Amino acid sequence: MSTLELREVVKHYSTGIETVKAVDGVSLTVAGGEFVALYGPSGSGKTTLLMLAAALSTPDSGSVAFDGRVLSELSERDSALYRRRDVGFVFQAFHLMPHTSALDNATIKLTGDGCTLREGRRRAMPWLERVGLATRADYTPEQLSMGERQRIAIARALANEPRLLLADEPTGNLDSKRSREILALMRDICHERGIPGLLVTHDLDAAPFADRVHTLRDGHMADGIDPELATTSP
Repeated sequence: MSTLELREVVKHYSTGIETVKAVDGVSLTVAGGEFVALYGPSGSGKTTLLMLAAALSTPDSGSVAFDGRVLSELSERDSALYRRRDVGFVFQAFHLMPHTSALDNATIKLTGDGCTLREGRRRAMPWLERVGLATRADYTPEQLSMGERQRIAIARALANEPRLLLADEPTGNLDSKRSREILALMRDICHERGIPGLLVTHDLDAAPFADRVHTLRDGHMADGIDPELATTSP
C-alpha cells in the first residue's frame, strides 16, 4: 500500500510586510487505506499542506514523499505525471469546463492522459453513478446546482482511480445529507482501494467519517479537534 509522508515540513510566505508561516514543522503520515481529516481556521495552512502533497508547491525545508518518492526531487514531467495519474484532487473551486456535459467534465483527466473520449466516458460513468448524477450526465454545469457541480468534480477526481485522494473543503456546497454521502464515499474509496486520503475541512460533521483527526493552527499541527475551533465553527 502507498503512503503519504510529510517530515518536518516548512513552508513560509512573505507578504512584503510580514512572513506568514503557513506550514511550520509539520510531520504527518497517512497510510494506505486511511482517511484522515485535517481541521483548522481559514489561513491556518490547510490548503498549503494539500498543495505540497500534490506537488503543486515545494517545501522550504523538510520533505514530502509519496510511495517512497520525495516529491521535490521529481522532474517537472514526473511531477505532472504524478498529479495526473496518482493524485485525485477535489478542489474547493470546481474548475469545471463550461458548456460541457457532466460526463465529459468527469473524463478530463483521463483524456488528458491519452485515453480516448469513448473510453474516458466508459470509465467515468460509474463514478457519476456513485455520486448520484447518472441521470444528469448530459447536463452542463450551467444547468446544475452548486452541490451537483461539486459532485462532478469529485467524480472527475476519482475517475482515474488514483492512488492518493486529496480533498479541499469538498462538502462546502452540499447539504448535510449529501455531505454525509460524499464523506462516506471518499472514506469507503480509501478503505476499499487501500489508498491514503487527506481531507481538509471546516465541517465538524466530517470527523466521524475519518480514521484520524488533526488540527492545523498557525502552521502547527495537533491531534484531535481544537476545542476552540469546535466552539467557534458554524
